[in-house]
This record gives sequence, structure tokens and C-alpha cells, in this order.
Amino acid sequence: MKNTIAERVFDFLKDFPPFDCLESKDLEIISRNVTIRYIPKNENVFTTDEEVHDHFYVVKDGAIGIFRNKDKVLVDQCDEGDIFGLRALIRKGHYILNAEAIEESIIYCISSELLENNITINAKANKYLLASFVSNIRNPYAHENIDFLENQVENIQQSKTHFTELHSVSYSKDPVTCLPNVTIKLAAQVMSSKKIGSIIITDAEKPLGIVTDKDLRTKVATGAFSIDDNVDQIMSSPVIAFAKDITVAEAQIAMLQHKISHLCITEDGTANSKLLGILSEHDIVVLQSNTPTVLIKAIERSSTDQELKYIRQGIQELLLGYMQQQIPIPFILKIIAVLNKAVIEKAVLLSLAEMHSPPPVEFTFLALGSQGRNEQLLLTDQDNALIFKDVPEEKYTETKNYFLTLALKINHKLNTIGFEYCPAEMMANNPKWCLSVSQWKQQFHNWITTPDKDQIMLCTIFFDYDFVYGDNSLVKELSESIFESIKNYNIFLNFLGLDALKNPPPLSFFRQFLVESSGEHKDQFDIKSRAIMPLVDAARLLVLSHNFKEHNNTVLRYQKLAQIEPQNKTLYLSCITAFQVLTKFRTLHGLQQNTSGRFIDLKSITKEDKLKLKRCFTAIKEIQQLIQVRFNLSQIL
Repeated sequence: MKNTIAERVFDFLKDFPPFDCLESKDLEIISRNVTIRYIPKNENVFTTDEEVHDHFYVVKDGAIGIFRNKDKVLVDQCDEGDIFGLRALIRKGHYILNAEAIEESIIYCISSELLENNITINAKANKYLLASFVSNIRNPYAHENIDFLENQVENIQQSKTHFTELHSVSYSKDPVTCLPNVTIKLAAQVMSSKKIGSIIITDAEKPLGIVTDKDLRTKVATGAFSIDDNVDQIMSSPVIAFAKDITVAEAQIAMLQHKISHLCITEDGTANSKLLGILSEHDIVVLQSNTPTVLIKAIERSSTDQELKYIRQGIQELLLGYMQQQIPIPFILKIIAVLNKAVIEKAVLLSLAEMHSPPPVEFTFLALGSQGRNEQLLLTDQDNALIFKDVPEEKYTETKNYFLTLALKINHKLNTIGFEYCPAEMMANNPKWCLSVSQWKQQFHNWITTPDKDQIMLCTIFFDYDFVYGDNSLVKELSESIFESIKNYNIFLNFLGLDALKNPPPLSFFRQFLVESSGEHKDQFDIKSRAIMPLVDAARLLVLSHNFKEHNNTVLRYQKLAQIEPQNKTLYLSCITAFQVLTKFRTLHGLQQNTSGRFIDLKSITKEDKLKLKRCFTAIKEIQQLIQVRFNLSQIL
């Protein structure tokens, strides 16, 4: 190609799907015929009901927001390399959404003729475009859209049953590597010549670290390191490694949790064995639309609690889609937990930015309750707390007032996002839940050594925590103190056992569901307190009795118990199954009724559903019997 502009377009497009699948000759034709547009901030590319343009778009620079016109809800955000406007071009007719520049943007316009003659003729590119189409239609489960897709691609599965997250992924089996003593300059030259965005640093064929384009930009281009330094000075280490049979689900979760874009594939799934290949976020994007990653990116870019509110609505829509596709509940729990945590962390960061000064000392913000256990799927009320480092007595009042002000901002933002205020005020803006680490230690010591009904309840909530933001060492310090108090006051576990038995098995003597006898939910079944919480409470108690504090999640607790007590393994595995079935049932009911899913009108569910629930109740009865015997509670009850 002689055309300089076309060469630049070519160099950009070749790194993004679906263009990275094309033959060079086809990509050259596209690059010579692309139209380039500059879009000022807040200007529309197209608007709802406008007749469709004869091209789709690729974001070169900036960001384009896709909005629902009626309420200005941000449906998607397209950044560098993202495509948009494809759905309307394929379906023809009129646009059903607005495309507006969130930032000053440059976009490439690619005509329908180029799409037909140079892109869809390529099987891999066509598969990617189809996936993009499915991910961008308003209702991917509508019959009209399914019929359209089936007419376009022979033997395509309906999107409501097509789930790639459980499939093994294809990874690059010929990764580019170098030794740790290679210079940054030489490594960058290799990356440039190979047209790759990362290089793996190895020793004896084992992965030590990774250097990416981002490392070169942030560590070398800024002058922090010289190009003559060795790569081991800027590499990210240790690497995150998996075996070659890793699924899309596992890859997504690992990248989300570790905030990385590359995984190493090794012989035994650890960094201590031979490197087989490299899996990038780009590989997953080619396979599917990767909605969780899009949401994480949107969370990171958000600047207001209103934006987070719309993103949280997107998370709810993702949850609905997963439930409709019959995705396994363990995968759903992990993905939604990561997204929820990212939303809460962003709320903390936005609140800190509004404070008149930086925090006077280190602090930690914790999510408690179901979110603390990473089990919150539906939007429920807030449970959170704040711990700050000890300060001299003369600075205590000023320090606590600072963190109460911060907590008030955080709780307000979370409420705006959709997390209701806790009716019992178990939130960080409550002075009782915003304390120094020493005060928290003393509070827990009092709860444990002089337990009553209310203090037991407070303990159970706080035992289920998840670190969200701040100094994690404060949490570890508090945990050590709590377990020391329990060790020195063993009878506390008996009180905790009584609390775990406060709700009897959910069936009466005549095998009828125990329902609410009065109040707003009279004659309804409380699936949370009568079925789910007994399993949660039992897992917490039994794990604490073994002095095991690494896991706060109910399933992980039962898995650990199955290892510690092989004689009870069958029961603990039954509790895991029951918990997952009940969680799924509550979530589906909540989505259908647009509620928390807690209270169920038994007249509205089928006989088959009632039988499924009753099968879960056997595990509840047996785990409560185990607790009653183990903690000698039969004489007290």
C-alpha cells in the first residue's frame, strides 16, 4: 500500500476483531476505502428512528456511548477498537438507539459493500460479527431475532441455549518468549516484528513474568526505566497460570479478579511447569462478546453514582440472561460478586474524591452479609462497616468524624445505585459500625464473652465480610483478635449454635411448608430465613469451630468441611447442592416478581417446584441435627 493514511488504518484494524481474522488483501481493500470522521463530545453519530446508514463504525480514538433514547440510559460504551452500528446495518430499517460521543472521538466508517465482499466471506470474521449482532440486539431471546439468525447461518444454536463459557478456549500455542536478562529494547523489537502485544519471560521453559505494551508505555516511555535495562525489571510477576483445559468461564473470572488481560497456559496449571501457550482477553473477545469485561470497563470509567446506577442495572440484565440460559449457579455467583465488588469499590473512590482532604490514617471498607459472602445476586439492603487505624486520644474525635462523613457519602451513593439502606442501620455511617481497630477488637470481645440475642446477630453478620477497599492488614489484625477471643471463650460457639437452630426445618409435622402467620407476607414462604440462612449459619458455625477463617463463602466453607470431616462429606456436599438450588430458585423468583425473591406465594409455583424445594429441606434437617448433637444443645432447646 502506498497510501500513508490507508497504511495507518491497516495497522490499527489488524489488531482488533474481526479484522485480525482477515487476509491481508481484504484488509488492504477495507483500509483504502474507510471513511474517517471526527465526532466532537456530545455529538450524535446516529439517533433513534433515524434511517440506517450504509455503514457500521469502528472507534479509533475516544469513546462512543450507546444510549436508550427514552430515558438516556447508557446501554454500552464503545472504546478503542470496538464496533457499533452493526445490528442496524444487518437488519436494515431504522436505528433503535442513540450513538453519542462521550469524549472527542475519531471513528472509521466501513460500508455494507465492504462488509459483504471482504469481511463476511471470512468464516472466523463472520462468526465474530454474528456474536456481536447477538450481543447488541435489544432482546436476544425474542423469536424474531432467533429466526433471523437461523436464516443467516446454517445450524446456528439459539442464543438462549448457546453458552460458550463452559467450553475450553483456544489459546496461542506458540508464545513468544525471552530470558530475564534480555534488554527491554530487544524485547520491544521482537514484539514489534512479531506484531504481538506481549512477551513471556521464561527460565528453563517455565514462565517467570510477562511484559505487555502497557508496561512499555507506563514504565519505559515515562522514563522510569531505560530501554537498556533488563526485562525482568519491568515484568509483571508472578504470572497467573492455568492448565490447557481452562474454560471461558474460568478465564473470565481469573482476568476479572486479578485485573489482567493475559493468562499463561502450562502443563500442570502452575507457574512451576513448562509453558504451553498464552491466552489473552482478545482471544475471549473473539469467542464471545464478553459482557462482564465490558461492565468492568464501564465501572472503571464511571465518574458519578448515576452512571454506576445504570451499570448496576446492566449487571441485573446480565444476571437475567445467565438465568434464562440455565448457566450454572456457581459461575453466576462468582461473576456477579466480582462486578458488585467493583461497583462498591468505585463508590468508595468517588466518595474519597469528594472529601476536603485525604484520609488522616489508613482505613478499610468492608461489605458484610450476603455481599460479604459473595452470594448477593439480587439487589438487597446494605450491610457494611469501616475500620480505621488507631490514633492518639486527642485526634480520635476528628478522625472518626472524617470517616463518618466519608461513610455517609459512600452509603448515599450505594443507595442511589440501588442498594437500599439497612433498616437496622448496620452501615458504616452508623457510629457503632465506624470504629478504630482497637475499638472493633473490644466490641467483638464483648459480643463473644457476653452474648445475647442481639449481639449474636451482630456477630453473624460481621463474620461474613469481604474486603472492598483500603488497608487489608487492619482486617487481618481484627480477625486474629476475634478468633483468639473465641478460643478463650468456647461457650460462645454454643450460643452461635442456638442461633443457627432458631429456624426449624421448613416443613411441619405433616410435611407442609411453614409459612408466615401474620403481617404483610401472611401465608407466604420465607425462603431466605427458613431455608437459605439455616445452611449459611450452619456452615459459618462449623468452620469457626475448626478455627478456619480463610473462607467466608458458604459453598467454600462446606467444601473445606468435607475435607476436614470426611465422615460427614456426603452431608456437606448435600448442603452445597441444596444451597445452590435454593439460591437459584430465589433469584429466579425475584427476577420474575421484581423483588428480593425472599417471600414466595406457594400458590404461584408448580407442584414440581415444591418437590424440588422439599428435597433441599432434608439437608437442612440433617445439618441442624448434627449441630444439635455436636454442641450439646438438646437439653437447652
